[in-house]
Order: sequence, then C-alpha cells, then structure tokens
Amino acid sequence: MTTPAPSKSPTRHPTGPQVAEPAGPRTAVGDPKGVAEGVPTAVLPDPQVGDGRYPIAWLTICAPYGATPTASSRCACGWDRRALGRRRVLALITEHTDHRDACPLRTTQEGRAAA
Repeated sequence: MTTPAPSKSPTRHPTGPQVAEPAGPRTAVGDPKGVAEGVPTAVLPDPQVGDGRYPIAWLTICAPYGATPTASSRCACGWDRRALGRRRVLALITEHTDHRDACPLRTTQEGRAAA
C-alpha cells in the first residue's frame, strides 16, 4: 500500500462518502411578486412600434435671452447650413423649409414625374 501524496490545499478532503446537505432557500431573483407558481409570465412586445417614419432633416435654433441667436439646418442628404444673428437665422428658417420641399430624400420618383 502506498500513501497518497500530500495535498497542496490547506483544507482537508473527506475520505468517505458524504451525505448531501439540503440547499438553502431559493432567492426570488426574476420571480415577480404575486404570480402563482407554475404560471408562465408572457413578455409582451414593445407597444411603441414605429410607423415607418424617421427624421431626415433637423433645424436647431438657439436664442438665449440677451445673446446673439444661432441656428443650424442639417439633412441626411448632405445639406448643412449655419446662421448667426437674427436676420440670418430667420433666412435660414426659410431656406430649411424650402429644402424640405426639394430634398431628394423626401421627394419620391413618382412625385417628380407627376410634377
């Protein structure tokens, strides 16, 4: 008979079969309160479903009290304009409105042929 090699672990290992200890109480992680056991909980779809629209053009105006107003107009088609001062900001608002009507991303091919 040979003796087993000494363990590197400072804890002692049991040499015989062990009786399993009962598990501790189950934690309620993920179990909603008030739901009966065995009742499946359904995950509902997101009620905020989009209607197919998405932003293409943005008009940002900053007019702090007592300071010079600024504005920027950007579009996904590459349109990018900025204005500084009241008169130029008002002109940019008009240009942004005009661009919305003429933007190639907003105008469909059918609309161009009909016009």
